[in-house]
Amino acid sequence: MSSSLDAHLGSHAGADPLRLKVAETIRHLATAAVKLRNTIIAGGTGDNLGQSREVANAGGDIQKELDVVADRLFLDAAKASPVAFYGSEEQEMPVVLARDGAFALAIDPLDGSSNIEMNVSVGTIFSLLPVEEAHHADPAGAFRQPGSRQLAAGFFIYGPQLQLVLSLGNGTHVFAFSPSFGGFVELHASMAVADQAKEFAINASNHRHWDEPMRIYIDDLLAGAEGPRERDFNMRWIASLVADCYRILIRGGIFLYPGDGRKGYAKGRLRLVYEANPIAFCVEHAGGSATDGMTRILDLVPDDLHARTPLVFGSKREVARVTRYLTDPSAIGERSPLFGKRSLFRA
Repeated sequence: MSSSLDAHLGSHAGADPLRLKVAETIRHLATAAVKLRNTIIAGGTGDNLGQSREVANAGGDIQKELDVVADRLFLDAAKASPVAFYGSEEQEMPVVLARDGAFALAIDPLDGSSNIEMNVSVGTIFSLLPVEEAHHADPAGAFRQPGSRQLAAGFFIYGPQLQLVLSLGNGTHVFAFSPSFGGFVELHASMAVADQAKEFAINASNHRHWDEPMRIYIDDLLAGAEGPRERDFNMRWIASLVADCYRILIRGGIFLYPGDGRKGYAKGRLRLVYEANPIAFCVEHAGGSATDGMTRILDLVPDDLHARTPLVFGSKREVARVTRYLTDPSAIGERSPLFGKRSLFRA
């Protein structure tokens, strides 16, 4: 039988007091995820979980009924855990819980909620940050730490299976919920992102709003074997961050959500603290890379719980190639009448 999540957490924690608290928190989050999964399964026979509440959350997105349900479940899980501060996409300000708590929990309780009514996979993304003495006087400061300080991070996927992608800083592991077992069992140990990308994920409808180097990069991918990359790429775009990330962990590729010229999108759309940081933590510990296009995501210092960032992650070589496109435009070759500027960056 595969190893269980509980055994994995126990092995990692040993007798270390802080790690034992991390394990306790992850267990409570997993219990909340199972409850949310059951709510989603029952949703077709009860409340309309995809119904808009005509109220915007802290990030400006219109809340769905399931957003609120998810936030309530994970807030309850945080209250039962050694969590001092709860920072959620659905809350304007951090919620102060236990003053003697060890962690700040940053969470997107329901990633991809626009997909609820389409029955597309949604998820929960979370990050555990250490709490220091100074944070008790300034709870918001606990969420202004770089992602490199995360103690654990991961995401649940509510799809055909309930899955947990988890990194405790020593690799990235995938667990699946087994109803017969009554818990999570290991599905993939020590994930390794393929070094070379064959697929890319981006919302191509925003092409006209991107800066020229980003347009050229995508044009070079679309040019395929006849273009400067000299090989074909497939495009995938689920518009569910957890689903797109899981695909890349399984079979490689690259995800891009750049900033663009639309009002309010100069820094992209994704949130650094509870989306980009935990995704980057999992991807890096699986051998991949994550940047804002130029700078490592885990080195960025957020100025707010809801700070936004561009996000590029996936196969390490491909992420590095994007950085070269954005930082060294002089390396992009002559203009082609069919594909625009031809890149000197070969496959």
